[in-house]
Amino acid sequence: MVPTGYTFNLDGASIYLGIGTLFVAQLYGVHLGLQEQIVLVLTMVVTSEGAAGVPGFMFVILLTTLASAGLPFEGLAFIAGVHRIMDMGRTAPNVVGNALAPLVIARWEGQYDAEKGKAYVASLDA
Repeated sequence: MVPTGYTFNLDGASIYLGIGTLFVAQLYGVHLGLQEQIVLVLTMVVTSEGAAGVPGFMFVILLTTLASAGLPFEGLAFIAGVHRIMDMGRTAPNVVGNALAPLVIARWEGQYDAEKGKAYVASLDA
């Protein structure tokens, strides 16, 4: 479950692509209607899959997302200065999502033992 989640459960990456694309659109005064925003969301979800193992690759994916939206590439220069800081913030939602996914699946399949979970959490507090 965790290796599959590491590759396909990229919540932070999708959020980064959305915020980056909207930032560039607003920076250049490009109005994105509801239909364009829905297409961008679908594009971001699909393009963010499978890029988890390559550091800094989301910057390249953002470039392709901007190209598909018809936005200027020059907007990436404004994001480049804070890309490394944003990379750390983007990793946190990815890790949390990958940590919660096995618990959700175990609960769904009836394999999660709540008593063992509570005992484990209590042992961490001690």
